[in-house]
Amino acid sequence: MHPESLMMSHGYHPEWSEGAIKCPIFQTSTFVFNSAEEGKRYFELAYGLKEKKNREQMGLIYSRLNNPDLEILENRLTLWDGAEDCAVFESGMSAITSTLMEFLLPGDLLLFSEPVYGGTYHFIRHILTRYGIEVVHFDARTTEAQMLEKIDRSGSRLGMIYIETPSNPTNDLIDIEMCTRVAKHYDTNEHKVIVAVDNTYMGPLWSHPIKHGADIVLYSATKYIGGHSDVIAGACLGSKELITRVKAFRTFVGNMAGPWTGWLLMRSLETLKVRMEQQAENANYIARKINEHPAVERVHYLGLIDVDHPQYEIYKRQYSSPGAMVSIDIIGEEEEAFLFLNSLQLVKLAVSLGSTESLAQHPFSMTHADMDIEEKYEVGVTPQLVRLSVGIENKQDIWNDIRQALDKVYDKIGEGEMMV
Repeated sequence: MHPESLMMSHGYHPEWSEGAIKCPIFQTSTFVFNSAEEGKRYFELAYGLKEKKNREQMGLIYSRLNNPDLEILENRLTLWDGAEDCAVFESGMSAITSTLMEFLLPGDLLLFSEPVYGGTYHFIRHILTRYGIEVVHFDARTTEAQMLEKIDRSGSRLGMIYIETPSNPTNDLIDIEMCTRVAKHYDTNEHKVIVAVDNTYMGPLWSHPIKHGADIVLYSATKYIGGHSDVIAGACLGSKELITRVKAFRTFVGNMAGPWTGWLLMRSLETLKVRMEQQAENANYIARKINEHPAVERVHYLGLIDVDHPQYEIYKRQYSSPGAMVSIDIIGEEEEAFLFLNSLQLVKLAVSLGSTESLAQHPFSMTHADMDIEEKYEVGVTPQLVRLSVGIENKQDIWNDIRQALDKVYDKIGEGEMMV
């Protein structure tokens, strides 16, 4: 069956919980063992002291290690990406930072794409480097040869290639297969270079990085997976071997998600496909309307990429939809961008993305405020850029609100007749 069908029941049987059709919230810290021998065996498996036997199931111990809501959620998430295993965290940043910390050692090199989410940028630039990890960035214009040159020039052992694609907030694309080839170039029998992809912008519906060679897929599950602006969570997916390591790190750092978070995300997964499809349909309509408005200099939206665009081939290969994220360069500077944002009524001025309501924000001064100013300009995060996350409202209502806000900008800059 398709994932959208399995989201209703996969991994759960009503007879386990008095016939409840939905998985209950297991609000408990610890679980009772049937015997001391059983408890011993569970800890041997949990701590990796013994190998799991064929068809042997890991039992419940303690909610920092495992919990029914968390385990069922993780099993369901693997279905979308075709992953072997999944680890869910209490935030997207927990998933990202835990993955980086588990697979990078002092002296390693992290090659990462820009732009990335501002929180990720801060952790890479200002925290990872405290632990002796060298960081080098590249962007969508960087060729495979240039990537190899950057790594060789560093002289450090390549530990991971970390990419965010489409990039937040410019929708630039990174070729996952190219990054995989570069990683394999530096693989040895003793050391595997990890390719990790933040797939938050596309959610688990429109892109599946593992199919293109990625080792790990990361999500801020707050976004499309949660989809209702009422839960903070993150997810990390990949092979059983790699996710076992991530889960072990999670156990001792203690940043696992709780049962309420697991339950809320299971609820959201049931409507993931219909929500995301409506958002994509709305975004396609909105982006094309915005592209015609004279107060707009440029629209960053994958649906406007044509066959002559240098990233068209990557787009068609990696994605099944242009998504629901639209960024626009307003004619002018920060003042004009702020006028647009302050004039919105239906669309809410707030950070985050992927939820049912439409949101708008100013990356230069908000989510990417901490980014080096020269790097911001280099990758297109400018004061005139505004990021839109298109929701599931009526598309004409969304457009009417955006149009009236753009009209105010157009009145201010005074460049001809108002658009009707």
